[in-house]
Amino acid sequence: MIDSGDTAWILVSTALVMFMTPGLAFFYAGLVRSKNVLTTMMHSFIVMGLISVLWVIVGYSLAFGPDAGGGLIGNLDYFGLKDVGQEPGPYADTIPHLVFMVFQMTFAIITPALITGAFAERAKFGPFLIFMGLWSLVVYAPVAHWVWGDNGWLQDLWGAGALDFAGGTVVHVNAGAAALVAAIVYGRRKGYGSEPMEPHNIPFVLLGAAILWFGWFGFNAGSALAADGIAANAFVVTFVAAGAAMVTWTGISWALAGKPSAVGAAAGAVAGLVAITPAAGFVDTMPAIAIGVGAGAICYGAVQLRIRMRLDDSLDVVGVHGVGGAWGAFATGIFAVATVGGGAGVIDDNAGQLARQLTGIGATFAYSFVATYIILKALDLTIGLRVTEDEERVGVDLSEHGERGYVFDV
Repeated sequence: MIDSGDTAWILVSTALVMFMTPGLAFFYAGLVRSKNVLTTMMHSFIVMGLISVLWVIVGYSLAFGPDAGGGLIGNLDYFGLKDVGQEPGPYADTIPHLVFMVFQMTFAIITPALITGAFAERAKFGPFLIFMGLWSLVVYAPVAHWVWGDNGWLQDLWGAGALDFAGGTVVHVNAGAAALVAAIVYGRRKGYGSEPMEPHNIPFVLLGAAILWFGWFGFNAGSALAADGIAANAFVVTFVAAGAAMVTWTGISWALAGKPSAVGAAAGAVAGLVAITPAAGFVDTMPAIAIGVGAGAICYGAVQLRIRMRLDDSLDVVGVHGVGGAWGAFATGIFAVATVGGGAGVIDDNAGQLARQLTGIGATFAYSFVATYIILKALDLTIGLRVTEDEERVGVDLSEHGERGYVFDV
């Protein structure tokens, strides 16, 4: 039966997660140069429209429709939301099927938006739209089905399945692998390594991080699909893991660079949020702090390694989301306890869960990497991915959209 409290909470959670994508727009826009602020925000903004339409028509059915065979992808039973209505669906007994669908839609929106940070300041808008649409259907939907869908193969892996409460593999490892490919295929920005490319608006970065943190309570606690104790646990561990990661990243950067970085504090908080996502419904509070500390240190190190490798992942999607998501999924296999959400890890006498977690991480990364490479190379060889060198130097705001983010001469 429909429960009004559960339904109200998931509707609120849906709004919170939807708000994360505009938050991501501010977070990313503050990190780029002023001549590219609009296009960076537009990448996140337009995805909300594009993916919502695709999700309703076919994406939801591919991700959460009855399994088409082998646990790889859903069939088209829910095409155009056929039979997705006000009654409870197969995934939650106390909320309307429509509410579950729209909650999952917000995840499908923010995941491809995360990838855009890898190729910021150099993408043509038309090919970008095609990439986002194809990626959501060819990569995101199948991986969501593997982990959360009807008889997805990772759910049934060796009896217990890989644990992913709110998207460590589906969202973050998936987006991180795609971002790595995108940074390679798009290539470096002109002047990368020889010209200053510092963030143009750090208050935007802090504002965006704060909105993401706020929305993440819906992301994680909403994934309980009920207003219950598991939601409460997810809410609390989300809060403290982000705090632990922020303090850790800030402390390390302060010790090594001599000054505490505001951008580093924001990045650390996001890294902690990423890492706790797969574990939020399975771990207690103190292990959540450990996960946050690990995220702050490991993701900081990953970003420094990226710099040394001269990989132009413009806004560090790989280091924060890819590496943070992988660490969180791995840590879930260590710290999960059955008394919280039913999953058990190493500390709960289930060492085999680590193998399931590693399989989920590896399979998601490999599939996303290969499929994303095929999509991007096909687009690059046909219509091209990048703006011209002159357009890049002028700024993608003017060259692609004919607008400027800041007008001071009128």
